Amino acid sequence: MKKTVQRILLTFIVSSLFLTACNSRTNEENTSNEENLTINSSKQEVTADESNNRDSQDSTRDNEGVDAMKDIRIKLTLNNGDVIVNMYDNPTSKDFLSLLPLTLTFEDYGGTEKISYPPNKLSTKEAPSGIDPKIGDFTYFAPWGNLAIFYKDFGYSNGLIKLGKIESGKENIENVHGDFTVHIEKVD
Repeated sequence: MKKTVQRILLTFIVSSLFLTACNSRTNEENTSNEENLTINSSKQEVTADESNNRDSQDSTRDNEGVDAMKDIRIKLTLNNGDVIVNMYDNPTSKDFLSLLPLTLTFEDYGGTEKISYPPNKLSTKEAPSGIDPKIGDFTYFAPWGNLAIFYKDFGYSNGLIKLGKIESGKENIENVHGDFTVHIEKVD
């Protein structure tokens, strides 16, 4: 009986020492993590301030909080009229703009969007994992490498990146049927 009590007591002491050592290490890690969070938070504040200053100079925000490039618009010329798109400030949009002028054939997809394939895949650097497209969104679907212009709302889609938003002429996209040719160029 005395030996059993000694073993229990010894087990208790060893367990207590072990838990104390683990707790001490966890406290050190937590303190280190808190310091890192404080340092990173300070860096983010500086970065956010710098970013906000740059954004206010180079772009404007739309009502969804997406940066639009200041005065960068493209014109899509169709048989039944023009569509003007205000481009967003992201690497994918900039990559697309570098391809212009461009003539592409679009087709209807799913009664929701008009799609076409640019000659090259576009950059997906800094792209979100996906978006919830709305009517008038000019987008790039990275998994397939196609442009998509939404004339109806659609649900969240992984791999979809906003390039811009139609400013005028939405009806010209919605009302065209079958395959159609579009000439795309920058507007001054």
